[in-house]
Amino acid sequence: MLPVRVKIISLIFSVVFCFQFLVAQPVHAEQRPEVVKELNFVFCYGMGGNPCAFQNIVDRINELLPYFIDRYQEKNPGISVEVNTLARCYPAYVDINTWANNIADSINDHFEGKDNLILVGHSMGGKTALYATAHNAGNISDRVATVITINSPIKKLDDYYVPGGGPMPEYCRTTLLGNDQGVCDSVAFYDSSADGLEVSREKRWLALISAEPSPLSPLYNQGGVDIWPRNLDDGIVPLMAQFSEGADVVYYGEHHHSDVGAKDTTSLFLANNILFYIFGYEMEFSVPARTGTFKHEADWLLGTDQWSDIVGGIATGNGTIRHKNSTFYKWQQWEDIIGECESVDERSYSHVHLDSVPLLTSIKAASWVSSSNISDCRLKVTTSAAPFTTVEADWTVFSAGLLPEETPRSFYDIEIIKGTPLASIIDVKWWKDDPLNPVIWIRSKAQSPFRWFEARWTTYKKENRVVNVINDIPVKVIPAAAESEPPLPAGD
Repeated sequence: MLPVRVKIISLIFSVVFCFQFLVAQPVHAEQRPEVVKELNFVFCYGMGGNPCAFQNIVDRINELLPYFIDRYQEKNPGISVEVNTLARCYPAYVDINTWANNIADSINDHFEGKDNLILVGHSMGGKTALYATAHNAGNISDRVATVITINSPIKKLDDYYVPGGGPMPEYCRTTLLGNDQGVCDSVAFYDSSADGLEVSREKRWLALISAEPSPLSPLYNQGGVDIWPRNLDDGIVPLMAQFSEGADVVYYGEHHHSDVGAKDTTSLFLANNILFYIFGYEMEFSVPARTGTFKHEADWLLGTDQWSDIVGGIATGNGTIRHKNSTFYKWQQWEDIIGECESVDERSYSHVHLDSVPLLTSIKAASWVSSSNISDCRLKVTTSAAPFTTVEADWTVFSAGLLPEETPRSFYDIEIIKGTPLASIIDVKWWKDDPLNPVIWIRSKAQSPFRWFEARWTTYKKENRVVNVINDIPVKVIPAAAESEPPLPAGD
């Protein structure tokens, strides 16, 4: 019996030993390729600048990026995000074509083979980034994913009035103290609107804009001089020159041109919006709400004429008052109740304009019939006329035309589009505190005799939507590295 038991025990021992040997062998997991989305930031500073001007916003973006990348990778398992940044020095007083090629050369030298370029440009750097992309400088166009401009002079600045009405290029050269190497002609005469439209059709264009509250505000004057006395501006670039058709516009408030690098809070806000745009978070964009024009002419008496206008509402009723004084010897006066209309959201203001001879006819008074009932849009108008004279006046009643709750007002613009010297917009502000009320109040003036101007106003409203640049960026598949086999033992 003993030999049989010994054989059984030996067999069991052998099986256990073999099993342990098999288990102890390393198991090689299948190596999967890495799937990557690469974001390559290129920062382009403005005229007379250097990379230090962008340091603040670059730092804020780098601080925020890990959060955005983590959230994206959580929602998209299996895809990793890699980020590279490029901020190089290049001449900042040259013409736009040379400038664009300098940027492209930096990209080709230091980002060779890298696509998914995100060009972030401040001031002239943003204008040049659009130009470089639209004109395929250095063959970079197909490699660009989006262009982001910050307070950039997109439209040609020669269309805007400088102090004294002189030529804008000469004003630019004076401020640069002889450093101009072509940039002044580019900023004055080259309009990047077509470049922006092309980029927005093929890729994405985000325009971040800011300005003072009214044209003659001293907020951002340079040495006590308002560079653009007939426009809202950021101290360097008029507000309406900072964007054009095709741009996704974000108005970030009353900020100076250089706040992007000078103020931490401004840099943080801009960095957040840039990353919201790239990673697909809801943003508040600005889109046009209403626009119109008005004009005034000073009379013949020496002095300064001033006017107050309320604009931005919706006309709910209009008409003409006409009365003839048939008497031979005395002035005659009439009182009319006008403006009956269907119920409106809220009456706002009225215009009553005298169309007959001013010295022989007049509008004595115009007021609401009911001072307390804001839904009653009737006016009481008192007119008068000299003997054998006809008084005629046009009237219009406006409601506020309140905006929907989901699209509150964003900002306004007012600019003098033509007229004589010595005419200006003094002040502009929202008529009411209600963010749904887009009506604005404008105060203007012109020196007599006979100076005049015509002005255009535009109001903008907020529109919430999502742009997701990273979704348009293709993934890059990096093959797994082959695992090396352990070396064979050396032969005897």
